[in-house]
Amino acid sequence: MQDTRISKPMLSAEQAILQMLSEVSALTQMISVPLSAALDRVLAQPVVSGINVPGYDNAAMDGYALRAAEVAPGQPLTVDGVALAGHAFTDQVPAGSCVRITTGAVMPSGLDTVVMQEQVELTQTDIQQQIVCQLVPSPGEHVRRAGEDIAKGAQVFAAGHKLRPADIGLLASLGIANVKVWRQLKVAIFSSGDELVPPGQSLPDGHIYDSNRYVIAAMLQRLGVEVIDLGLLPDDPKAIEQAFKQAMTQADVLVTSAGVSVGDADYTRQILHKLGQINFWQVAIKPGKPFAFGKLDNCWFFGLPGNPVAAVVTLEQLVQPVLRKLSGETVAANLKLLSAECEVPLKKQPGRMDFQRGWYWQAEHGLKVKTLGAQSSGMLSSIANANCYIVLERDSASLPAGEIVAILPFSNLLR
Repeated sequence: MQDTRISKPMLSAEQAILQMLSEVSALTQMISVPLSAALDRVLAQPVVSGINVPGYDNAAMDGYALRAAEVAPGQPLTVDGVALAGHAFTDQVPAGSCVRITTGAVMPSGLDTVVMQEQVELTQTDIQQQIVCQLVPSPGEHVRRAGEDIAKGAQVFAAGHKLRPADIGLLASLGIANVKVWRQLKVAIFSSGDELVPPGQSLPDGHIYDSNRYVIAAMLQRLGVEVIDLGLLPDDPKAIEQAFKQAMTQADVLVTSAGVSVGDADYTRQILHKLGQINFWQVAIKPGKPFAFGKLDNCWFFGLPGNPVAAVVTLEQLVQPVLRKLSGETVAANLKLLSAECEVPLKKQPGRMDFQRGWYWQAEHGLKVKTLGAQSSGMLSSIANANCYIVLERDSASLPAGEIVAILPFSNLLR
C-alpha cells in the first residue's frame, strides 16, 4: 500500500478526536451478566424499573406515626401499637391514637405523618402509653411515599451508561439480578525497540527499561477492557508484522508505542501501510505529535509516541474517548476544563496545544496550580507527581506567574 507522507496541516486535538469518533462504531455483541460481574460494564439496553422505590409509604425517621390533623398543643395521643421495619402494623388505628414506628417501617393505614421521637413527650402508666407532641407537624412530614425515589416504569439508566458501584446497588434495590451489556473490548498492546529491556533484568549500557507497556496496560485496565499483551518486540519488521497479524485476528484494537515517526527503524508505520491504512499520523499537541490512527481489517490501530509521558497523554486524551465509544459508552469530545491561577511562569511556543503536568489545589479565593519540575516527555515522574494538566492553547505563548489558565484534572485512568 502506498505511503502517503506528503506534508499536511496537523490536526488539532479536537479535530483528531472528532474524526476518530466519527469513524468508529460501538460493539454490537450483547451479553447478559450477573450484577456481581457488571461493575464498569456498559449497558446495551435501557434499564426500566419494574417496581416502585420505595414500594410502599414508609417512615423516614424513628418516631410516631399519626394523623397530623389530630395534633394540638397539650393534646395527648394514645400509643396503639408498634410498626417495625419488616413487621407492619396492620390493625386499624382508632381516632386519637398513634403508632410507635421505626425507620423504613410501613405506614399504618389511615396515618399520614411521622413525628420524630425527640419531639414528643412520652408518659406511661400500667395501662397505656401516651405522647404529647412538642411541635405541630405538617401533614406528610417524615414520610417517604411509594415511588418517591423511582416510579414503576421509569427509565433508570439509558443504554450506553457505564455502571458504577452505586449503580450496582441501585439495580439490586430494584430486584434486578442480571443486566444486558456490551461484551468487553479486546485491546492488544506491544512495545518495540532494541533499546528496551523488561523490568527485572539487568540493564546494559545504552538501554532503558520498558515502562510504556506497563503504564498503557494499567490505564487500559481502568477502562475495563480486556488487555492482550503481545510483549516486547525487537526492531525486527518480521516480528512486528507477526504481532500485527495476531492482533488482527484476536483483538478489536491494537495500541503500540514508538515506531510511528520517521526514523529508519520505525517499522510500525511501514507495516501498518502494508497491512492496513493510516488515517492520520500527526496531531498538534505537546507531548504527543507522532500519533497515528488507522485500521487493520476489522482492528482499529492507535500508534502512540515512544516517549513515556507522550504515550500517557495521547492514550488519555486522544485514545480514551474512542475506546469508550467502541465499548458502547455515550461520550463527548469536549474537554471539561477548570480555571486556576498559576503560581509559576509557563514556557510555551505557539504551534501545538500543550498539556503541561501540574498540581492544583483549592485555595481561599479559588483554584491554584503550578507545574512540577521539568516537563520532559521522557520523565514519567512529571505524571506520577501531578494531578492535572495545564492546558495551553495551540496559538498561546509563554505566560508569567499569576495568569489564569485552563486546567484539566486527571481522569480515572491516572488517578
